Amino acid sequence: MKQLWMLLTTALLLWGCGSTTENKPAYCLQGAWVLRHLQYPMGAEYDFSLEGSGTLCLIYNQDSTLYECKIATTSSGLVIMPKAKSSITLIDKGRGEWLYLEGKDPHPLTVSDTLITIQRNGILYSYTRDDDLYKEWGADMCDIIDRETERTEAGGNNYVLSAHERQQESYIQWLVMTIALVIIIAVTNYIVYQRRRRQMQLQLQQIQEVQEQRPASVRQAIESVETAYFASDEYQALQHRIATRQRLKEEDWQNIESQIRKVYPGFSSQLYNLHPMSELEYQVCLLIKLRMAPSDIATILARDASTISTVRSRLYKKVFGQKGGTKEWDEFILSIDT
Repeated sequence: MKQLWMLLTTALLLWGCGSTTENKPAYCLQGAWVLRHLQYPMGAEYDFSLEGSGTLCLIYNQDSTLYECKIATTSSGLVIMPKAKSSITLIDKGRGEWLYLEGKDPHPLTVSDTLITIQRNGILYSYTRDDDLYKEWGADMCDIIDRETERTEAGGNNYVLSAHERQQESYIQWLVMTIALVIIIAVTNYIVYQRRRRQMQLQLQQIQEVQEQRPASVRQAIESVETAYFASDEYQALQHRIATRQRLKEEDWQNIESQIRKVYPGFSSQLYNLHPMSELEYQVCLLIKLRMAPSDIATILARDASTISTVRSRLYKKVFGQKGGTKEWDEFILSIDT
């Protein structure tokens, strides 16, 4: 029986300690507390609110640092009047009662979830917790009080915290960052474009130099190969398919590319080196090289004539970096005979 009683007593003690530890908040004062009521020893009482001249506000940082200020609400926003920053010490007396040490001066303190009461010189100061105020402006208020207390001379400055101004500042910051990003992208694209343009100009110059330095015998050989191809049965069969408005199949395009490589071995590689091309752009260039009329190209590719014209003029601008007509692009394609 005695052993059973000892076990029960131990269990109750352990349960009580666990409950005390679990229920005791890590920081019972942390947050913002607004003065709502003041009571003098002789019975006089006063109530306070944020309207009008305002009231006192205490902000605790982990129960060890106190930021003290006066606050009031106006049409412009929340007015902050910094007062002091100090270190504090709490001594737990149990049952929600504490000793509150500011420096070496102890003050009785009663704490609940929503109310604290501090006794100074017999006067009871009752503060209510304001979680919304702490969440919205706590960090800003602490920064303001920090700056004021670090000044060599007390400035007595008032500060206005406005949600509208904060939104404007956030918008301005977002706008500045967006503009900066757009500028960076634009500059990067311009640098890439200029680099690409210099590369294309160099490639065009090399093509021109090769053609100009080509011996007459080589030019005659190329012309002979061209003449033979345009008189061949393959080319005549292709012309017949176009005349009868037959769509070209995949094997037809493969055959065209094969014939182009025989007559102009470096044509396709030079095109792709000048500028990346879509399938439509590449097919238009192949058909131009085969001396096809724009109307026939539109028929073969099942596109409007205006679309074919747009592709040709757009390719000229991409490669040469300036506006040009369809005729200029066709002449350039026909001039590539390597």
